[in-house]
Amino acid sequence: MSTSHRVVIAVFPDVDLLDVTGPAEVFALANRESGGRADYRVRLAGPDAEPVATSAGVRLLADLTFAEVGASVDTLLVPGAVDLHPDGPVARVEERVVEWVRDTAPYARRIASVCVGAHVLAAAGLLDGRRATTHWSTAAQLAAEHPRVRVDADPIFVRSGRVWTGAGISTCMDLALALVAEDHGEDLALAVARQLVVYLRRQGGQSQFSVPLSVPAAARRELDELRVFIAEHLAEDLSAPVLAGRMCLSERHFARVFRQETGSSPAAYVEAARVEAARRLLETTDRSPAQITADTGLGSVETLHRAFRKQLNTTPAAYRRRFRTTS
Repeated sequence: MSTSHRVVIAVFPDVDLLDVTGPAEVFALANRESGGRADYRVRLAGPDAEPVATSAGVRLLADLTFAEVGASVDTLLVPGAVDLHPDGPVARVEERVVEWVRDTAPYARRIASVCVGAHVLAAAGLLDGRRATTHWSTAAQLAAEHPRVRVDADPIFVRSGRVWTGAGISTCMDLALALVAEDHGEDLALAVARQLVVYLRRQGGQSQFSVPLSVPAAARRELDELRVFIAEHLAEDLSAPVLAGRMCLSERHFARVFRQETGSSPAAYVEAARVEAARRLLETTDRSPAQITADTGLGSVETLHRAFRKQLNTTPAAYRRRFRTTS
């Protein structure tokens, strides 16, 4: 059963092209991978009916003018634009865009900014008292101009209630995937990530959807299939003998092939995939450490703590406090 999501993306002169097209592609793939059940309906809205020249020089034609959008908005997505100065980029904030965002936000279920679009949300008063992020190059500007906003330039996205803010440019894909995960679950978000072949190496210690995609495709197709199997069966026995058996290889030959193709031992790869899954659960759920270890196959809370110390130099509790994205 589908639930329609009307996504309205603002476009205006010199908007960053990927800020607009990246999320739109994620939502389109979510529709495809869900067989239409996700039902994202993306519309571009601009100040008027004229084509908009983006920062890349590519022109976009809005589906609607700001005045035509109305109150039926599920997700309001606000990208950004910058002016280049000798001292570096400065986020551009156009009053007509700010006014429209301020007027439309009360009717939207969810508001999100991409990159320096956070400056527009801040100017509209939507980030006051909230933690937010933006592109690292304009974080100081955001903090100086809006002291009531708790600016954090480290995470690639931050959720504060119904307001989401994303960091620089390409992280629009991470943000859009997180929105899909919130709406329809992690499995659909991961399926979309695989189709995009995205290499989501998040800054600031946050998790990534794509441990199976974090190395190039293997020369042996069955090894790529095995990596997908690992991601989908983390709670099961993934010991070297079991994995070698799935590939019909001796354990010694399997270990040699796996390291040659991935640069990692099978045990280290499995542990990394399990830690990634644990990080996602810490970010997005209230599950206890014991539940998370059961769900991810890490075995025990002690193993969970040891793996976090080794891979992230932190504890699960500290990680959850720092990178929690649920409200």
